[in-house]
Amino acid sequence: MKILIIDNEEDLRSALRNLLQLCDIDQLILDEADGVKSGLQKIKSFDPDIVFLDIEMNDGTGFDLLTQLQHIDFQLIVTTAHDAYAIRAFKFSAIDFLLKPIDPEDLELSIEKAIENLNKNDLKMQLQILMQQISNSNDINKKIVLNDKRNTYFVKIADILYCEAEGPYTKFFIFNEKPILVSKSLKDYDEMLTSYGFIRTHHSYLVNATKIKMLDKKDGGILILDDGIHVPISQRKRDAVLDWLSK
Repeated sequence: MKILIIDNEEDLRSALRNLLQLCDIDQLILDEADGVKSGLQKIKSFDPDIVFLDIEMNDGTGFDLLTQLQHIDFQLIVTTAHDAYAIRAFKFSAIDFLLKPIDPEDLELSIEKAIENLNKNDLKMQLQILMQQISNSNDINKKIVLNDKRNTYFVKIADILYCEAEGPYTKFFIFNEKPILVSKSLKDYDEMLTSYGFIRTHHSYLVNATKIKMLDKKDGGILILDDGIHVPISQRKRDAVLDWLSK
């Protein structure tokens, strides 16, 4: 397993190297780079299986490096300090990230996930979605990456009808598509999708407001979406939903 660490801080590269050597990784080979230029050279010469990429470096950013890659055949794990906006973009793209200082348990989980995904070729599309989020554009075709047990889906946010909680999982209902069950909580997606006009109507439902056709005020309130789908409004959420709709 060939792993490349790209970070401008020597102490952090050394610390991550030590943590990786403690992980149970078969035939581990490590290499390092300290910036965008050296990172691009190392990716070409070292041909890594997994790349740990810092965001802020002396000669540019990790995003600068990624946009210069013509071919991507490795798994990416981004290392970053607390940057709420960047983290939100990583969540939309489903690109794995670790917050500094890196927690050993989080590192092991990221390595396991990367090894499982070594044969997948989804990263190019995930990076496009990441860059779309970073650009902060109002493109109606913005997408979100959803993973179930077997597949990775690239879904237009505008095509999502609603999301429903199923225990610790979330089921996405998408226009003219089969539902997708994702192993993240509805709360995670509530935080991600609110700025795209999604409203929480119930502890188990998150609705794309652009898909609402009618509000039926009987029995406490029911939203009728495109295709005649009925979504309940809980008593607790009723006032907030009505206030939101009135605006």
